[in-house]
Amino acid sequence: MTKLAEQLKQGADQAWESLAEGWRELSARASGALTRFWPAPSSGPVSHSDTPPPRNEDPLPFGGWAFMASDVFDDDDKVIVRIEAPGMRREDFNIELQGNTLTVWGEKRSDREVSRGRYSVVQCAYGSFRRDVALPAPVKAEETKANYRDGVLRVELPKADGARAIHIAVKAV
Repeated sequence: MTKLAEQLKQGADQAWESLAEGWRELSARASGALTRFWPAPSSGPVSHSDTPPPRNEDPLPFGGWAFMASDVFDDDDKVIVRIEAPGMRREDFNIELQGNTLTVWGEKRSDREVSRGRYSVVQCAYGSFRRDVALPAPVKAEETKANYRDGVLRVELPKADGARAIHIAVKAV
């Protein structure tokens, strides 16, 4: 192999590795924000089921995945979970805590305008959704509070006594 061919191969290998690294990083960061959506019932009023959509059901034909960005904040006394969900009402959410997993599910309805045209871009997801959030510490389920304002669902979960950080003073002996 000529020196030029060797340099080209080495450059291509480095470019490929850099691209692969970028995709791995993007995938790792985005996977936590991805939420699966299922089609809403085609007729009748929306039901607020006491059970979330199953984890293994087929998603919507377009892939059924959408971003619902979230933050999980952990301090000495509580865990706060924020999920961006614009265009919904507080009644659209169901929240369940099981062990160290917070599950949020509900339905995002479409308010699509009826006209003679057609959509050329659809980036919003509609239908039933389920989002499981792993909590970093045990919490007191009975003291959990949730509110929805300005398109953000905020769930505050006080930490269980054994999970709270305590300060230990160092004494001179």
